[in-house]
Amino acid sequence: MLSTQQLAELRLQLLQEKSDLEGRLEQNDHLGLDRGHFHESMGELSSYDNHPADEGTELYEREKDIALNEHYQFELRNINHALEAMENGTYGNCEVCGKEIPLERLEALPNTTYCIEHSPDQVTSHKRPVEEGVLMPPFGKFAMDEKNENVAFDAEDSWQTVASWGTSETPSDLAFPQDSYSDIYSEADENIGYVEDYENFVGNDMYGNNIKVYPNPQHEKYEDALDEEGIMTSFGDLPAFEHDPYVDHDDK
Repeated sequence: MLSTQQLAELRLQLLQEKSDLEGRLEQNDHLGLDRGHFHESMGELSSYDNHPADEGTELYEREKDIALNEHYQFELRNINHALEAMENGTYGNCEVCGKEIPLERLEALPNTTYCIEHSPDQVTSHKRPVEEGVLMPPFGKFAMDEKNENVAFDAEDSWQTVASWGTSETPSDLAFPQDSYSDIYSEADENIGYVEDYENFVGNDMYGNNIKVYPNPQHEKYEDALDEEGIMTSFGDLPAFEHDPYVDHDDK
């Protein structure tokens, strides 16, 4: 059992810790959380003209303030609970098993009301966010996996569609500068709706016959690219006998 002197010293330590915590929270306005929006703590009026990376930094700082504030409030609750236990005459005994808490533990952690065996702080939660039950990285069940890539509209296509409206990157962030801001996201040059360039302007029937070229801007761009490279097709020049087809025809 704690002596009167030991109990008085522990009470004084608790009151000093409580006064220190309350003073710090009052001095920093509860880590700026008393303000309505985190812009106020930065002296900003809006996010409109801020770089997304700067916004991310400020959001991280805001989240850290929230976590620290919760930690301080938790400490204050424990201190007040320990002071109440002193008033009730139960301080120094574990709330779970009723055994005496060693003096060494109380001196190191005066706001505790549990022995080390029953301390709730030693319980590690293994619960995962509920969202993980339906989401898998990076965008749900449609992962950006080049090995198992399919032709369906997947997560990669979703990202490219959103990125086409603009990202935080600038032309200077790319190894090869682009002509348009619409082309500075990852794989912006990927063909939409077809695989090869010529598929956009070449058509045929269901048997692969009656091949027809439909002139359009993509066809002109394709022809200009071939002329610049000095080749006849995107996969090289035609064979020695140009009249031979690339596909075999069944003449039977």
